[in-house]
Amino acid sequence: MKRAWVAVALSVILGGCASWSFSNPFGGPATMLAKADRLTAEGDYRSAVAAYDAFLAQNSHDSQAVRARRDAVASIMTTRDEITRLNQELARVREELAKREGDLAKVRQEADKLRADLERLKQIDLQLEKRK
Repeated sequence: MKRAWVAVALSVILGGCASWSFSNPFGGPATMLAKADRLTAEGDYRSAVAAYDAFLAQNSHDSQAVRARRDAVASIMTTRDEITRLNQELARVREELAKREGDLAKVRQEADKLRADLERLKQIDLQLEKRK
């Protein structure tokens, strides 16, 4: 009878262990890490950081290698955010440059017009001097 109870207890324990992988929403450590790596490879860095954080929360003993990856991904995210900000700034500067180039073209046209007017005035002045 004692053997029967041991067998029942053992089957319940093993059954519980087997069902853990099905009830764990993140999967086992290898699955969690593979998911984080896949997200990183796909360029979904924010989700990758969250997956690495979940892995770290449940598997702190593997934190050194994973933290390095997480830090690298966080660095990539920061760099991408900075690139986005700089691209926006570059677009603004280009827009300002185009406006200034337009203004410069107008000033050049005005200068050409003034030169032409000055040349006409010189011609008129020369004609008046010849009449005297």
